[in-house]
Amino acid sequence: MSVDATHDPALRSWVESANGHPDFPIQNLPLGVFSAEGLERRVGVAIGDFILDLPAVAEQLGGAWVEELSQPVLNAFFALGAGPRRSLRERLSALLSDEGSRDAVEAALIGQSEATMHLPTIIGDYTDFYVGIHHATNVGKQFRPDNPLLPNYKYVPIGYHGRASSVRVSGEPVRRPSGQRKAPDADAPVFGPSRRLDYELELGVWVGPGNALGDAIPIDEAGAHVAGYCLLNDWSARDLQAWEYQPLGPFLAKNFLTSVSPWVVTPESMAPFMNEGFERPAGDPAPLDYLAGGSPQPGLGLTVEAWLTSERMRDGGAAPLRLSRGTASEAMYWTVEQIVTHHSCNGCNLQPGDLIGTGTLSTASADGLGSLLEISQGGKAPLTLPSGEQRSFLEEGDEVIFTARAERDGFVSIGFGECRGVVIG
Repeated sequence: MSVDATHDPALRSWVESANGHPDFPIQNLPLGVFSAEGLERRVGVAIGDFILDLPAVAEQLGGAWVEELSQPVLNAFFALGAGPRRSLRERLSALLSDEGSRDAVEAALIGQSEATMHLPTIIGDYTDFYVGIHHATNVGKQFRPDNPLLPNYKYVPIGYHGRASSVRVSGEPVRRPSGQRKAPDADAPVFGPSRRLDYELELGVWVGPGNALGDAIPIDEAGAHVAGYCLLNDWSARDLQAWEYQPLGPFLAKNFLTSVSPWVVTPESMAPFMNEGFERPAGDPAPLDYLAGGSPQPGLGLTVEAWLTSERMRDGGAAPLRLSRGTASEAMYWTVEQIVTHHSCNGCNLQPGDLIGTGTLSTASADGLGSLLEISQGGKAPLTLPSGEQRSFLEEGDEVIFTARAERDGFVSIGFGECRGVVIG
C-alpha cells in the first residue's frame, strides 16, 4: 500500500455531497453490494450520499476486471487481488473528479436512501479472533482476578470458527437468543432467553485472494490477502457463554447473529492511516519467527465508537449515548497480518470473501471499553442512560450503533458508515 494521487486532500468530486462528507469523500470509494427499485443486486461504490452503479458504467471503467464487477457479489473481484483494486480505484477517482466525465456516469448514481444494502460476498467461512488485549484482560479479571490472561495469549493469536450462515448486514433485528444458562448458586441449568445480551465492538476483515489447502501464507505476504475492512458486532449472550464455553469455546452464545457494516473499505483507502500498531510492553515475549515481520506499518489508525439508544430515548427525541471511543491499533495486540498468517499456518485454506473478526476492541481507559460486560463490570455497575433507565446488558428496543473513522493531519478523513442493530423479543 502506498499514498498516491487518489489520496490528494485537494481532490474534489463533481458529486457535491462527497466534498466534506463525513464517511464517503472521493478519497474513500468503498465497495458494496446493493439493490434498488428495478435493479437486482449489483456492485456499487459509495460516493457522498450516492452509490455509483458499477455495471451501469462498465464501458467507462474499461478494465479487464469488468466481468468480475458485473456479478451480484464481490467474491470474484476480491480473488483478483490488489492490482485490479488499485486500477479500479484510480479509474473511479478520475471519473468522479473530472467534470468531463460527468455526463457519461451521472445517470448511474443512485441515492443511498433509495437503496437496500446486502452482504458484499457469499461468506464461505467466518472466524472470530480475540486480539483485543484490554478486553481479554478485563474479562479475565472477572473470572481470574490474579491471572486474567491465560499463558498462551501473548504467544498465539486466539480465535474460533464462527457461524457464517448467521452473518447479516447492518440493520438486521437482533432476536434475543435462548439456550441453557446456570446461575453460580444453582444446582442445575435452565433453558430460556438470555438475560445478559451484549454487543462486541469489532472490526471485520474481508479476505481477498485465498491460499491452497496445505499452503501457509507467510507474514510478508499476508497483507496481499486482505481485500478490505468493515465494522463487526459479535452479539453475545453472556449467560449462555459462561455455562457452555468450557471446554470447546463459544457456541449458542455467539452463533445466533453477527452484524457487519455494508461497505468494504479497501486497504488502498486506508494507506495514509496505517501505523506501527500495538507497542508491546517490555518483558513481553517477541512473536515467534513465523509471526515476526510483515509490513512496517501494519496497525489500523481507526477511531472506533459504540453508541446506544433505547426505545424510550428515541421516543423522547434524545440523541444516542456514546458508550466507548478508542483507537483500533491501541487495542489489537496482534495485527491483521499476524491473524491471517496464523489462520493459515497449519495449511488451512482461506477463500475470497471469507470474513475474519478481530475480537472486541477495548482500550486501557474506561471510556474505551468495547462491551457492556466490561462497562457494567459484569452487571455490578449498571450504566445510567439519559432517560434515567439503567443498563447492565441490552433490553428490548435497545439499538446499538458502531462507527469508525480514519484521520491523519494532511489527509481527508474517511469513515466506515454505520453498523446498527435493534434488540427485539
